[in-house]
Amino acid sequence: MRVMPGDPVLSIVGMHASEEHILELRHELGLVDEHGNPKPLYIQFVDYLTNVFRGNLGNSLIWGKRPVLLEVLDHLPATMELTIWGFLVSIAIGLSAGVLSAHKRGRISDQALRFYGIVSYALFIPWIGMLFQMLFAVNLGLLPVAGRIGSGLYVEHITGLYVVDSILTGSWTALYSSLRHLVLPSLTLGIVISGVFSRLSRNSMLEVLSQDFITAARARGLPERVILAHALKNAFIPILTMMGLQFALLLTGAILTETTFSWPGMGSFLLERITYRDYTSLQGSVVIFAVMISVVSLVVDVIYAYMDPRIRF
Repeated sequence: MRVMPGDPVLSIVGMHASEEHILELRHELGLVDEHGNPKPLYIQFVDYLTNVFRGNLGNSLIWGKRPVLLEVLDHLPATMELTIWGFLVSIAIGLSAGVLSAHKRGRISDQALRFYGIVSYALFIPWIGMLFQMLFAVNLGLLPVAGRIGSGLYVEHITGLYVVDSILTGSWTALYSSLRHLVLPSLTLGIVISGVFSRLSRNSMLEVLSQDFITAARARGLPERVILAHALKNAFIPILTMMGLQFALLLTGAILTETTFSWPGMGSFLLERITYRDYTSLQGSVVIFAVMISVVSLVVDVIYAYMDPRIRF
């Protein structure tokens, strides 16, 4: 961001601003020292990291210069809600397709599901999102085309997640509206990511289903659904690893989905701040995303020990 051509301060205040105002913004951004001398990039980097470890992400350069952390927290819950529901959709579709494909190995259904796993991962999110909008919203009129909740409805802000807040406050009309608005964007995001889980779960299930304890279970006459349930638990470790790795992709995909469905989350926020070259907001958002991904990776490592008693840290 800082080596891009142009002056971010001039792009905000314009060419006719006073020199004092321009110098003040450059100093606030950390581009110059107290004497107005430009700081080297490595000094800017060290200064920024020092402030980050103090919990200070700086202030936005536009719209009242609010703290970046507050700006991010205003938009992050919407992105997290979409990410969570898209993640649930991807797991439901991916695991079901992978287990069924492994169970029907070599059959037409297996080939069809394997083809789905390849095609779904190659889909472009805005393209499939617009197809869903045309089909389910414009042509059939079953679901809303965009937005997060119906016009005229209000949800009391508790967690920032409309579904959770609607349940906590007993706003059932708002709950119904927020769920309807979640269907298309979460389905769009979930389908694209589900292909990864479909292929991985199929490969893991095939490896487990070929082991001796599965053959012994079938010899004892256990129902196939029970055998598949035990096989899935044993095959879940690599799938769980992929869940943590895909979280970053889910956040990125959620931003693309937001721009398609006019979802008021981090996607619209980042697009606006890129337009205005608001360095502090963009850098703060990247830091928040990095922390979230690190936390998810830590949670996945903890779940490992629960899923497989052989794993110890």
